[in-house]
Amino acid sequence: MDENNISRPVRTSLLPYGKQWLDDNDIQAVLETLHSDFITQGPQIERFERKVADYAGVQYAVAFCNGTAALHAACYAAGIGEGDEVITTPNTFLASSNCVMYMGGKPVFADINPITYNIDPDRVAEQINERTKAIIPVDFSGQPAEMDRLEMLARDHGLTIIHDAAHSLGASYGGRKVGTFGDMTMFSFHPVKLVTTGEGGMIVTNRADLYEKLLLFRNHGMTRDPGKMEYNEGSWYYEMQALGYNYRMTELQAALGVSQMDKLDGFVASRRKIAKKYDRAFDNIPGLVTPRQHAEAESSWHLYVLRWEPQHFKVGRKEIFEALRELQIGVQVHYIPVYKQPYYRANGFAGVHCPNAEAYYETALSLPIFPKMTKEDIQDVIEAVNTVVQRYKI
Repeated sequence: MDENNISRPVRTSLLPYGKQWLDDNDIQAVLETLHSDFITQGPQIERFERKVADYAGVQYAVAFCNGTAALHAACYAAGIGEGDEVITTPNTFLASSNCVMYMGGKPVFADINPITYNIDPDRVAEQINERTKAIIPVDFSGQPAEMDRLEMLARDHGLTIIHDAAHSLGASYGGRKVGTFGDMTMFSFHPVKLVTTGEGGMIVTNRADLYEKLLLFRNHGMTRDPGKMEYNEGSWYYEMQALGYNYRMTELQAALGVSQMDKLDGFVASRRKIAKKYDRAFDNIPGLVTPRQHAEAESSWHLYVLRWEPQHFKVGRKEIFEALRELQIGVQVHYIPVYKQPYYRANGFAGVHCPNAEAYYETALSLPIFPKMTKEDIQDVIEAVNTVVQRYKI
């Protein structure tokens, strides 16, 4: 085979690694809201919050304009401040640790389990000290972290758990739905996530005290509740009681979210079917490592990560990435270890080293996986991977 030419028909357009699925019901929900009296701060927000809270099996939910804002609010509600340390994973998007720095705290990175790619509870335990205030476990790819062990650590050391479940709405661990673990759970509604509101995020919790703090932080630190105000001059009066932000979600986003939630279980089922097809196609190919699942975990498969063992191929991950892109397969890399970013290196993290996360990063490629994929799309991915394996295998 000519290694400068991939002998396979190229798709006419790039197949992305993730994509939203919007139907007529979603569009109608947004249109009806546009024709209503409220396009922000109206009834759809509470309706969406209630729908997510009921699905997750918790009492309270607070919607935000995006998942990063939701994590920021959770750190505020947890009381993270100057000198506090919060343990999280390096194998995540920037927001999972940035939210700690927004509050003046310090993220501490614990290495990942080399099998599940989630934060390793043993490494978390090694990082706990008198300055540790919280743990932010991240459910990488949709597979829940080992939440039973992390909850035990938090309980033993008096720590708050902010569960970053941006990838795992619809997943479960040990028979419990994601959303019921720890003190607060964050869901993301970006277009590539399990359901979408365009941009959007939410914190769910069973703690009334945290719920009240989240509401305050979302809306400028302001309240109109007479029972909470120091003074009341009349029905028009309000008080700013904390330094909050305008992190509100719009009615349009919430209306879309309500409609999308009706399809969540179907979306998750579709992702699981695609993952099984990939497993069958790639499990026995030398040099490829398919995702492994913890025995207690039921992933919602936000991502499907295929690892390419370098000893089996003539080229590195970069060339493999570019070859798959040439075949119009929109592979992606999730994630660069956060502490390797220039801002982090310049601000005290230059000496951080998580060997498992770094080894994972060097070999990982995320394949397209989303409910709207056709049988032909799935087969295109499988054939493209096989083509590239044949092209570069030793």
